[in-house]
Amino acid sequence: MSEWIEIGPLDEIPRLGARVIQTPQGDIALFRTRGDSVFAVQDRCPHRQGPLSQGLVHDNTVTCPLHNWEIDLESGRALPPDEGCANTYPTRVENGVVMIELATTR
Repeated sequence: MSEWIEIGPLDEIPRLGARVIQTPQGDIALFRTRGDSVFAVQDRCPHRQGPLSQGLVHDNTVTCPLHNWEIDLESGRALPPDEGCANTYPTRVENGVVMIELATTR
């Protein structure tokens, strides 16, 4: 099962930046693109567990601050030639409020 959780106003996530939320699944980084798309990705690079939330956002990717791996924000996959994947979570924006879908344990 899953449920949608209200995170807060879109404006609290800087354009081309991130905000970290703590969840039972671990830290999740919410990224906002220049075009106001929002993506949620596990805040650990698949390479060496670097904090993706501290990386540089460009287009729909983030560059890990530790070793420059580029991670696709839609799929969580590392871009070639690198390999690996970070978990992603569905997001939506309703009336300017960011929502994220998280699995629940019941």
